[in-house]
Parts: sequence; C-alpha cells; structure tokens
Amino acid sequence: MNEVNTMPIMAAIQMVSGPDVAENLAAAAELLARAAANGARLAVLPENFALMGRGENDKVRVREAEGEGPIQLFLAEQAARHGLWLVGGTIPLRTVGDDDRVRAACLLFDDRGRQVARYDKVHLFDVQVVGSAERYAESATIEPGDRYVVAATPLGRLGLAVCYDLRFPEQFRCMVEQGMELLVLPAAFTAATGKAHWETLLRARAIENQCYVIASAQGGKHANGRETYGDSLIIDPWGEILTRLPHGPGVVLAEFDRERLASVRRQFPVLEHRVHCEI
Repeated sequence: MNEVNTMPIMAAIQMVSGPDVAENLAAAAELLARAAANGARLAVLPENFALMGRGENDKVRVREAEGEGPIQLFLAEQAARHGLWLVGGTIPLRTVGDDDRVRAACLLFDDRGRQVARYDKVHLFDVQVVGSAERYAESATIEPGDRYVVAATPLGRLGLAVCYDLRFPEQFRCMVEQGMELLVLPAAFTAATGKAHWETLLRARAIENQCYVIASAQGGKHANGRETYGDSLIIDPWGEILTRLPHGPGVVLAEFDRERLASVRRQFPVLEHRVHCEI
C-alpha cells in the first residue's frame, strides 16, 4: 500500500502586476485557486501584487487603514475560501501623521482569514543601480518599519521579509534568534540586480540560517516600463533549489519537510557554533 504524503505544500506565486488594482486581484485569485487545487497549505504573493503603478505616488492613492479596504478584504476572503495560510506580498497601509507616504506592509493571514501578523518593510531601496540609468527612492513614498517579525504557523516559525531586506544578513540572524524555520520573501527585484544577485543571496540566506526560503517575485515587463526579474524560488535548508519559475505569471510548489530541516540542523549544527564577539 502506498503511504499517504502528509508533508504540507508551499506555493510561491509569481505575477506581472499592473496599475489596475481590480485586474491584479483577479489575477491573484486565479493563481491562488491553482495553488490550492494543488494542495498548498501556505501561499506567498509577490511584493506590490495589488499594484505596480505608473508612478510612485500611485500607491499612496490606494492606501488602506489596517483592517479595512478592498485589498485586505480580498486577502482575508482568499485565505478562508481556500483554507490557506496566506502571505499577502506587500500592500500600502496608512502611516501615522504622514499623508505623503505609506507603510509597505506584508500581512500574514491564517486559514480562517484572520490577520495574524504584520511586517512593515524595514530596508528601503534608495539606490542607483550599478551599470544602469535606473534610480530608485522608495523612502520618498514609503515610511520604513522598525521591527522584524517571526510568526507561528502550522508549518513552523515563519519569518517575514521583503525584497531589499535580502541584502542585510543581520536581519535574518535576528529572526533565527526568534526561532525562524521558514523565510518568506515577496519581491520585485529589478532585472539587472536580479541577474547579478537574486539566486546567490537567496541560497545564502537559506544556507546560513538553515531554513526553507519561499521567494515570490514580480517577473516581467510592467506598464510603467520597468522590468522585474522574476525567478520565484523555493529553497531547502541545505541551499538546494526545489523549484523555480523563471519568468511570467504562475505558481511553483514544493513540500515542507520538517525532518529535512531537523536533519540539516542536527548533522551540521552551524547555528549552535555561533560565537558572539565583543569588539
């Protein structure tokens, strides 16, 4: 008799979002339904899944108060409808006392549609892309968060991070101290930076923290002319890529193997060997 597979399935959802919120939500709904039909218990949407505007101020115009608004209602309904734990990429939420900026909030909903965690993107992408004319200034329209977040889920302790956070390994060490076993990273990496660093950094975060990584990306050409890199990945604690989607909208799936996680940490106890030095 064949054994029944009881390992939970993780889904990374890739999109090519545009400037119309309703159209983006409809596209996300189709992809979430596909993930659920394939048995996913946890699904991760990409950064800015509900809006990739023509201008940076577009996000300010569609911002929502926490707990209110059509984007958050959509996430809650989708999580409950499909019985999914759902990471809602990022959505623009109101700040306190700053009408010109938003928080880039990554919300976690449980399988009954209840919001159980919120992480506001800490590291903002204010850069001139090397070897390119591309320049970004997220701080002009986004107010940074000030804390890291790890939440309990049926799969394990789940850490929330977003896009540019990936370049700051100290963030993930802090999250490991909070028991992180699974890292989710919604992103909208540029084509240039993605080609140079995306896979390398994601595998490094999985290897050095001995955790699963689900990286859900924007992946294509957007209405504002920007091109995002895509290549949504699910990576295991040894740094092995379990699945990937190079370009365009879609869903990739992989199993969360708790014994694999425990085995890597037990046999190769890097996290126990850390030495905290005083300077």
